[in-house]
Amino acid sequence: MSAFLQQLPALFGVVIGALGSYFAVVRSDRARFHREQAARWEERKLSVYADYARTLKKSVTLTYRVAAHLGNDPHPHPLSPQEAAPLMAEATLARDPSGEALILLGSPEVVERARTWVVAVMEMERFLREGTRDPRAWQALLERQRAGREGYYAAVRDDLALPPGHSARWPLPSGGTTLQR
Repeated sequence: MSAFLQQLPALFGVVIGALGSYFAVVRSDRARFHREQAARWEERKLSVYADYARTLKKSVTLTYRVAAHLGNDPHPHPLSPQEAAPLMAEATLARDPSGEALILLGSPEVVERARTWVVAVMEMERFLREGTRDPRAWQALLERQRAGREGYYAAVRDDLALPPGHSARWPLPSGGTTLQR
């Protein structure tokens, strides 16, 4: 019996060491799982944010083309309101599902900035539906849309902890004007 008692402290050491190793592995696995889960959600959010921007940008591009037809914008590929109507309806319908995904996964700041951007786009669409021919008023709407887009992208970058991005204002070689779509 005395041999057993002499080996009892070593046995306790082995059991404590095994339990310690087990708990360390479990804790490490749990931390890795949470990191991987957070990374998956960040990827999902980026996808939703980009999809929303893409669907809204389709509407914006169509408004530029219709505005060119009405003489409000210098876009090189004008499109009559009649030709644009089904395309604009399709673009508007595509905004709904991507907007719902944005509301579901987006941060409150990103959702608010998206709302600001889409309201500016909706005002551009209304301007064109009314058949308005006023290049100066159109330019004011463009600036609001651009500011809305810049705000949206800034909020997305902030939410995803991305570095600052490009302003999307490109100087054109002819005459020093700036292009931003």
